[in-house]
Amino acid sequence: MTKPVVVVGVDGSPSSLDAVETAGHEADIRGAELRLVHAFGRPSAHLPAGVPPWNPAGAGVRELLDGTLAAAERRAHDVAPHVDITRDVTVGEPLMVLEIASRTASLVVVGSRGLGAFSSLLLGSTSAHLAAHGHCPVLVVRGRPNPKGPLLLGVDDSAASEEAVSFAFTEAALRGADLTVLHVCRTGSSDGYDGPADPPFVTYDEAHLREKAEHVLDAALAGLRERHPDVTVRRRPVVGRVRHTLIDASADAQLLVVGARGRGGFTGLLLGSVSQAVLHHARCPVTVVRHRGEDPAAVGGGAEERP
Repeated sequence: MTKPVVVVGVDGSPSSLDAVETAGHEADIRGAELRLVHAFGRPSAHLPAGVPPWNPAGAGVRELLDGTLAAAERRAHDVAPHVDITRDVTVGEPLMVLEIASRTASLVVVGSRGLGAFSSLLLGSTSAHLAAHGHCPVLVVRGRPNPKGPLLLGVDDSAASEEAVSFAFTEAALRGADLTVLHVCRTGSSDGYDGPADPPFVTYDEAHLREKAEHVLDAALAGLRERHPDVTVRRRPVVGRVRHTLIDASADAQLLVVGARGRGGFTGLLLGSVSQAVLHHARCPVTVVRHRGEDPAAVGGGAEERP
């Protein structure tokens, strides 16, 4: 039986080494192999003039590569000494390389900032591309996670949320962590206002909105609590604004799990303003779980969500 594989992007930056450490831990708890991937996004930027880009080893950079990957392998071995580790050096754009690697991986792990070809990996359209087109969950290492904190799961009532819910329960069980399940029911004012508080003189039926949020949580959790009786679940129905609520709640979490697309409180979560807020400002690592029923090629063109 083939082992599952956890893939991590490596470029030697402090952020990527943090990602390697996280990936090693994730591989360990899954009984998976760890694959260290380094990609030359622009060969001409890395290789001396006159050296064929398909033969980087002939450019005298073998020592550099070996040093970068050896440091990453040592970091992974320190946290997961029993995990099998492989190295993969590829010429190609890092995002495309990681996307291809995600087809056979159970998880792809990346740092929030990098060097060279991985620079700004999670800024702007590149983050949306990897989240939308990856074929497995993508874990973004950022913030300062609370290792004793719960997993935080953001849900809505869309099909896109189903895989995220299942992933979060499995991850909580693997980590021996509690799971906080949060749904944000937005007010009319929160759809068009992004100040520190709701505009004056705006009223809404908070009790009704909380009741709607409870129904969403009931549907999201149906059957999963019975399948994972060892996971302690805390429900959080919230009335307010999605990105502020998620970011604030992430402060005490060890991991934030979200679906790649949704509706209601999480519409376009990883395509618009909410995605940028989470990827830039979440205070713990973020795992993006895409709905398997979606065509990855069709996801990237969605409209930006209103705040």
